[in-house]
Amino acid sequence: MVGASSRDGVSRRKFVKAVGVSGTAAGLAGCTSRGQVANPNTIKWAADSDAADNAGAINKALHEAGLSKDIEVDVLAGSSQTGVRQSQYQRWLSANLEEPDMLLMDSGWALTFIARRQVLNLSDALPQNMVKRAKNDYFEASVQTATARNGDLYAIPLFPDFPTMQYRKDLVKEAGFQPDKNNWATESIDWKKFSKVTKEVMKQQNDKKKGSMPYGFTFQADIYEGLSCCDFNEFMSSWGGAYFGGFDNLFGPIGERPVTVAEKPVVDSIKMIRTFIHGPNAPNTLDDYAGPISPSAVLSWTEETSRAPFTNGNAVMHRNWPYSIVMNGAEDVFGKDLGVMPIPYGVKPNNAKYKRTGGPVAALGGWHMTVNPNSPKIQKCIEVLRAMMQPSFKFKLFELIGWIPPEPDLLKSKQARNVPIIGRYIDQLRVAGQNAIPRPVTAVWPQQSGKIAQSVHSAYSGGQSPESAMQSLKSQLKSIEEYNSD
Repeated sequence: MVGASSRDGVSRRKFVKAVGVSGTAAGLAGCTSRGQVANPNTIKWAADSDAADNAGAINKALHEAGLSKDIEVDVLAGSSQTGVRQSQYQRWLSANLEEPDMLLMDSGWALTFIARRQVLNLSDALPQNMVKRAKNDYFEASVQTATARNGDLYAIPLFPDFPTMQYRKDLVKEAGFQPDKNNWATESIDWKKFSKVTKEVMKQQNDKKKGSMPYGFTFQADIYEGLSCCDFNEFMSSWGGAYFGGFDNLFGPIGERPVTVAEKPVVDSIKMIRTFIHGPNAPNTLDDYAGPISPSAVLSWTEETSRAPFTNGNAVMHRNWPYSIVMNGAEDVFGKDLGVMPIPYGVKPNNAKYKRTGGPVAALGGWHMTVNPNSPKIQKCIEVLRAMMQPSFKFKLFELIGWIPPEPDLLKSKQARNVPIIGRYIDQLRVAGQNAIPRPVTAVWPQQSGKIAQSVHSAYSGGQSPESAMQSLKSQLKSIEEYNSD
């Protein structure tokens, strides 16, 4: 199914994501906490449409990794919007439903369920060798977002996510630029050059055939979790800005860390995006940056809606996660004409005030496996987790969907580089991983995330000036911090 995406962007993945939660809820009809379970050997796994599209291959890979062939995993396709899925999980777990048995949780909000003890304590339930392997061998930042404050493990990272900038390498070369000679794959370009390259490619394509390249740069700026956790986090961090004064304060302590969203680097990052959307002659934009290169439609786009124009050949640059590389790098889309590079930067790290900001910052995403503590099939769930922790299964997910193995050593292997499509871009993913920054995951992040998305969206659209929006956001974040101080 990797290459199933067509030029018009219509695919089963897109259709399943459109039905989202309603499809998931339908899959659970009649399987409530007190009801009869139809098949005692079927594990219901609440995941997403990428997993659902590949359910057969996933089950085969699990069995090849050692899962008993008596056990089948029924993959339920949840919403493509992470916040919608979080709300659905909250309803299920608060109602003490026995199904789904397992849940795929965003690393950005898994801690809120862990803090409420709504998922199974894996330090108690799993064999200790499995717990130690996760804590010692997996990406440290991912494990931190799966661990309670007392050190107990409540989730197993299934894959980290590192965004990159995808681009039309064929058109960029045609416009006279040299991405290979200048090593764009691992040496990031700055946002100023990025904007000018994008504008020039748009111009040349539209001069040849008017209207053939309506968009330059597509990304995600709807009012949702993805804006606060990821796109805005990247843009501001690449300029040297920070939510709470840098990396050391990401995970707290709540109420004792500075709120730094009103500082100049953050405001400048907003002015840059305003330039991309509204052009350099609009208010609150930056001089010497090219624009407009992004449509105002980005203000209502999430991952899939922003991907479609790029996949359909209507955009030059596209910021997204590795799953999109798998789709756009397929031979029936762009093949080797798909270029991938790290996220551009506003300032270099040595010119940034805060540690691990500046340079090609990539928002650390990723998803964890958790177990419903109300499930009557916990032992079978543990067997599924055991199979999911095998290298063969991780490489299969990498090949099928582009989900990056959660162990750094696996990314260094020849096997990873040989994975079709995504293997061509291992070096880019490595740079993204080295420069990844998590969202500030604490118990109050769910409250803060919505405020951030609303304020940033208002500043991007022109509803508020960047300075005013960030001053207001600073006050809101401080109030949340003070009210919930550790």
